[in-house]
Amino acid sequence: MKQLLLTTLFVVSLAALGACSTKIPNLGMTDGKFALCPAGVDCVSSQATYAKNKIDPIKATGDPNKVMVDLGKAVESVFGGRVLLTEGNYLRAEFKSSVLRTMDDAEFYYDQKAGVIQVHALSRGEVLDFSDSRDRIEEIRMIFSGMQ
Repeated sequence: MKQLLLTTLFVVSLAALGACSTKIPNLGMTDGKFALCPAGVDCVSSQATYAKNKIDPIKATGDPNKVMVDLGKAVESVFGGRVLLTEGNYLRAEFKSSVLRTMDDAEFYYDQKAGVIQVHALSRGEVLDFSDSRDRIEEIRMIFSGMQ
């Protein structure tokens, strides 16, 4: 009985911590660059310099309109994924995590000249790091590559 109570208290505490972490991070691009990955946050970026945060961009070629439509479909194919904004070659999305139901963010930029989609994904939570951002980008990469 005591073990059940402690387990319940632990789960409720984790959910409360997740609910407190809903601040929308600094998103968007400045001079072709995403914001840096904040310290202590599950974050990956194809423009990161630290190995911990570095992820490869997604390979893409072709018409920007088709690439962005396919990218949007790939994002929404991932559990909890929702496209919030598509503007030219830029796409912003959010994801509801499967465990604590917290919101995470991702942004993508199709660099047609380089033949890649630059990515930046981060968790709004600063407490737990489950590597959800990296896993989601890899899932999007796999889905998207099947569309090309």
